[in-house]
Amino acid sequence: MRAKSKAIITCAITGSIHTPSMSPHLPVTPSDIASQAIEAGEAGAAILHLHARDPQDGRPSPSSDLFMEFLPRIKQGTNAIVNITTGGGQGMSLDERLAAAERASPEMTSLNMGTMNFGLFPMLGRYKEFEHEWERQHLDRSRDFIFRNTFGDIEQVLKRLGEGHGVKFEFECYDVGHLYTLAHFLDRKLVKPPLFVQTIFGILGGIGPDPQNVLIMRDTAERLFGDQYHWSVLAAGRFQLPFCTMAATMGANVRVGLEDNLYIAKGKLAKSNAELVAKMRHILEELSIDVATADEARQMLDLKGVANVKF
Repeated sequence: MRAKSKAIITCAITGSIHTPSMSPHLPVTPSDIASQAIEAGEAGAAILHLHARDPQDGRPSPSSDLFMEFLPRIKQGTNAIVNITTGGGQGMSLDERLAAAERASPEMTSLNMGTMNFGLFPMLGRYKEFEHEWERQHLDRSRDFIFRNTFGDIEQVLKRLGEGHGVKFEFECYDVGHLYTLAHFLDRKLVKPPLFVQTIFGILGGIGPDPQNVLIMRDTAERLFGDQYHWSVLAAGRFQLPFCTMAATMGANVRVGLEDNLYIAKGKLAKSNAELVAKMRHILEELSIDVATADEARQMLDLKGVANVKF
């Protein structure tokens, strides 16, 4: 792991996992996504991880037009780094998942490092009513949802965005095998250090939210990447803040946000992404860990710079 003096906070603003009925604070419209992203940047997030949603009913959308409704506003309102999803959502083709990033040419995008089952259906037991019928279907269909990220898919993303647009990646690793897949591409020189490795805990189908697994993922990454990577951690739901806190004491960067977790405390919904960022920042500072600015994160990750985006 590369030596660092400050921790990068990533904020995942809306995602494609949670649905509008789960929280009135989940941003859905382009205006709400932009506002919450800007506020998260002001609260201390150096990187903003972004999805789009249909403003009518909140379902995940690959529409580049929707992204372009909020990306320019975010750029004007905050210096934070824009990181566009390439994961998209259920049923989206790879071309749909890449459309917004190819149009906007951001500094960063996500890149999932393996095909996996991605089970959201257990959430059906927590909610009795849904505002939109698609929400129930979205959760139930995940019983048979294969989140496809083949070697060929990954090669396409690296070529189309990495070579084509100078994009750097948030390499999303949901299990130990995903780290080895990333090492494969590093060995082939299809990815270049410094790598930003996001290890993810608590998604059904990926590695579980056990504290020992944080050590396993870190130690595996250390063996595979040495000083060629920056490590970051996110955990789903109630594990978000505890796991980020634990990992931060081990030198990790952290990711929070309403994409991954809707609660600020037990039984208490977070009112905004900024509230989650502010709490994480407070925890880091109480641990005497300095928080990186967006420009410091750009330097750490060797990004192309905001002047070279297309929005």
